[in-house]
Amino acid sequence: MARLNVLIAGLLLAGSAASSSAAPAACPALLQHKLPRLQDEKPVDLCTWSGKVVLVVNTASYCGFTSQYKSLEALSDRYRARGLVVLGFPSNDFGAQEPGSNGDIAAFCENTFGVRFPMFAKSVVSGRGGAAPNALYAQLAQRTGQAPKWNFHKYLIGRDGTQVSSHASAVEPNDPKFIQEIEKLLKTD
Repeated sequence: MARLNVLIAGLLLAGSAASSSAAPAACPALLQHKLPRLQDEKPVDLCTWSGKVVLVVNTASYCGFTSQYKSLEALSDRYRARGLVVLGFPSNDFGAQEPGSNGDIAAFCENTFGVRFPMFAKSVVSGRGGAAPNALYAQLAQRTGQAPKWNFHKYLIGRDGTQVSSHASAVEPNDPKFIQEIEKLLKTD
């Protein structure tokens, strides 16, 4: 019995040492933000998606590009298991095309397009009109040299947070070149 207790203690100690040596990946600086969720405005730590390929999109309910919600949801469904997360950021920065409340936006996204990917509270993304963009968008614009010029501008962030690309609103989520870039990032460890 004593030998069994020693064996169990040794296994527990070995398991503890193995788990402590495999430290979790550090959250990239780009994701070190807590931003309010669309549905209830509770803060969400973007580090939740550390190690994922992150697609950040500023959205609007009354825009010529609003139908991209459907493609974004399909993209999220298709690649979620491989490590892609789509994050939506409603904004009224362009053409006043997102005038509603957070509740109105949440209902519209769910009822019209069945959006299930994470959505955040309406915020400024461009810095137009003198208001500062939310912290994530300020960093994205700084890193890429491109702030959004319209709704449904896309930023694609690699797993380690160092690779960041910017894509104009007209780039459809199902565009073959865009898909190719996503797949390349998903293959990266």
